[in-house]
Amino acid sequence: MRYVFAKHEIPALSVTGTEELFPVHRIYCVGQNYSKHMREMGSNPERDAPFFFSKPADAVCRHGSNISYPPATKNLHHEIELVVAIGMKGINIPTTEALNHVFGYTVGLDLTRRDLQQEAKKKSRPWSVAKGFDHSAPCSVLHKVDEVGHLEQGKITLNVNGEIRQQGDISEMIWSVPEIISILSGYFELCPGDLIFTGTPEGVGPLNRGDILEGEVEQLTKLSITIV
Repeated sequence: MRYVFAKHEIPALSVTGTEELFPVHRIYCVGQNYSKHMREMGSNPERDAPFFFSKPADAVCRHGSNISYPPATKNLHHEIELVVAIGMKGINIPTTEALNHVFGYTVGLDLTRRDLQQEAKKKSRPWSVAKGFDHSAPCSVLHKVDEVGHLEQGKITLNVNGEIRQQGDISEMIWSVPEIISILSGYFELCPGDLIFTGTPEGVGPLNRGDILEGEVEQLTKLSITIV
C-alpha cells in the first residue's frame, strides 16, 4: 500500500514505568461536570444528562510542551481535568462493568477559546473552533490502573505562575467515571486509545503569553506547560 503523502505521526502519551506509548484514537470531553463550575459559567447545576464534545486526537501534546497562543482569540482559558484512558473496546457498557474498560488515568488541560465559545453559544453553533484547535489537549504521562487503582477522590489543582487558579476534588464530579463511560458508550463505540476528559472545577480563567501552568490530580504525575 502506497500513500499519496507520508502518514501523519500517531499522537501518543508516555506510560509511567515503561518505554511504551499509548496511541491516542479519539478525545471525548464532558461539559460542565462540577456544580460550582456550572454556576460560574451561568448554568443550572441540576443533574441533567451529561453532554459531550470532542477534540481531534492530534490536539494532544505532552508534559513540558511550549504551546503557542492560538490565533483568532483574545480570551484563551484553562480548564484542568482528570483524564480517563480507555484500554478495551465496548458499546452500551453497563455502569457496573465500565471500569473494566479503563487502561489508566492522567492529568489534562482542556484549553478553550472562550470568546469563540461564547459566540457559538449565543448562535447555537457547534464548539469545534472553540475547543478543537491545535495543541488544545495537553496531557501528562499515563498511570496504569494497576499502579494507582481507580480514582474516586483526590485533590485537583491548577497553578498559573505559582498562584492557585483552580482547586477542587474529583469526588465532586456530578457524573462519576463509570457513569460517564456508560453513557458515552451509548453514543459511540469506545476503543482502546480513547481519552475522556471528565470536566473541570471552578476557577477557569484567561491565559497570556509567558504563563507557566502546573496541573495536578492527587496520585498522578503533574502536568506542566508554557504558553508562548
